[in-house]
Amino acid sequence: MARILYIEDNPQNMDLVCRILRHVGGHEVFGATDGSTGVEIAQREKPDLILMDINLPDISGIEATQRIKAIPELQPVPIVAFTADAGEGARQTYLNAGCDGYMAKPASAQILLATVKQYL
Repeated sequence: MARILYIEDNPQNMDLVCRILRHVGGHEVFGATDGSTGVEIAQREKPDLILMDINLPDISGIEATQRIKAIPELQPVPIVAFTADAGEGARQTYLNAGCDGYMAKPASAQILLATVKQYL
């Protein structure tokens, strides 16, 4: 069982993804509804993986990723951009910004769990 932090401001997305990760994947999941809170929870809980929405209400997922990666003990934690931005070049943009992976929304339960497994 892995410890996963999901940073997402949409309550429906949060609920669905957390249920899949907990009940199908068997993982422990922490949620944050904005980037600043996500950074705080990452520092406190030291998750094994972070799923990062990009469009957040306070700071962007990119800025939250950069803040987390600036914390030495969190640098090894993989951060996967989990965003509705599926435009051309989106994956490379987020990888260049410091994310370790990319997954487009919406993602099926199978794709979500396979991506999580890939980064754990």
